[in-house]
Amino acid sequence: MMVVDASTLGVVGDWPSRMRTVGHWYQFGESAASGFTPFARLYRSGTTPAVADVAADDAFAVISTAAVDVIPRGAVLSHANLVTANLTVMTCLGITAADRYLLALPLFHVAGLGNALMHLHAGSAVVVVARYDAEDAVRLIDHHRITHVSDFPPVLTTLLDAAEKLGSRLASLRHVSGLDSPDTIRRLHEKTSAHFWTGFGQSETTGFVTIQRALDRPGAAGPPVPSAQVKLVDDYDRDVPVGTPGEIVVRGPLVFQGYFGQPDVTAYTFRNGWHHTGDVGRFDETGTLYYVKRKPEKELIKPGGENVYPAEVESVIMQMDGVTGVCVYGIPDPRWGEAIKAVVEVRGPARYTPQQVSDFVGSRIARFKRPNAVAFAEALPRAADGAVDREAVKTTWGS
Repeated sequence: MMVVDASTLGVVGDWPSRMRTVGHWYQFGESAASGFTPFARLYRSGTTPAVADVAADDAFAVISTAAVDVIPRGAVLSHANLVTANLTVMTCLGITAADRYLLALPLFHVAGLGNALMHLHAGSAVVVVARYDAEDAVRLIDHHRITHVSDFPPVLTTLLDAAEKLGSRLASLRHVSGLDSPDTIRRLHEKTSAHFWTGFGQSETTGFVTIQRALDRPGAAGPPVPSAQVKLVDDYDRDVPVGTPGEIVVRGPLVFQGYFGQPDVTAYTFRNGWHHTGDVGRFDETGTLYYVKRKPEKELIKPGGENVYPAEVESVIMQMDGVTGVCVYGIPDPRWGEAIKAVVEVRGPARYTPQQVSDFVGSRIARFKRPNAVAFAEALPRAADGAVDREAVKTTWGS
C-alpha cells in the first residue's frame, strides 16, 4: 500500500502502472490522479472494529536507518520499546499534561515519532506542521505556548533567527532536545529560558540511552538513563577502563528487536547479548558518557540529523561511466552541521561537472545524500590491497 499527497505525486505519478507488487495506491483528498484511489473513500460509517490484541513484543514500526554496507536497514521497534522510551523521556525531562510539543521533524525519524508519542502518552498536546518553516514555527510557539521542540541543524539556528526578526523571546519554550553546535546551544540559553537536552542514542535504541542538560557538563552525552544498560568494550568485547575509548554497547527494554529481514546482520549486532552501536565513547569517573567517533567500518556523515553512510553514496557514483574510484566523507558545514564531499577518480577529469555527479546521486537514492562538494582526480591514493586510502584522500583534498 502506498499513500501520497499532492506534493509527492510528481515523484511517484507513474508507479501504479509499473510496480505490480504494490496492491493499493491512494492519494489524500476527495479526488486522485490516474492509478490512485481517493483516500477519502476509505472512510465509512459503521460499527467500531474490535480492538486488536497487541502484545508488548509485537512490532510497532520499522524505522529506516542508513545503509552501512549499501543495503538499507530497517530497525524494528516494538510497542514495549516505544512505551519504555516514552516513560524514560517523560521522567528525565519532567514532561506533564501541561506541555505542548511542536512536531517539526518527519515522523519517519525516531526523534519526531518518539517525541510525538511521548507527549500524547503524557496527556499533552502535539502541534503538527506539514513542513518546517522557521517564522511559522515562532508564531505557533507563541500562539499555542509550545514548551518543547526537537532540534537537528539547522532547526534551532533558523528558529532563533526568526524569533529575533519577529521580536519574540519564545517565552513558553522550556525544552529543546537533540544535537547542535556549542555556539547555537549557548545562544539558546542566552536568548530564552529553555534548556537544551542532549545525549546519545540511535533508531536502534528507540532514541536516547544517555541524556543530560547541555549546561550540566558541556560536551558530554550524559549518564545512562534508568531503562538502559550502557558499557564500553574493545574489539574483543572486553570492558575498557574508565577514561579509555571503547565501542558503546547497550541492552535493556529500549533496544530494538533487530533489522527487518536481515537475521545475519541482527545476530552480529547482538553478539554476546549486547547491541553493538558502532559508535565509540568514553566514560569519566562520574559515569558520564562522552561521544568520541564512529568506528572506522561504520563511518557516518550526519547532514541535518540524517544518517548517510559513505559506502552507499560511493556505490552509486561508481555506476557512472568512466569512474574508477571514489571516496566520500563528511566536511564541516555551518548550516547543516556536516556536508557530503566526494572525490571522484575518472578518466578525463573534465568529463563531468560537480553538479552532474550530485544530480546522478540524487536520481538514484535519497536527495539528502547528494554530495555538496565534488572534486576530481586522475588517480586516488590507494593502500597495498588496492583499496582507496580514505585518510590520505581526506588529508590531500581536505574540507
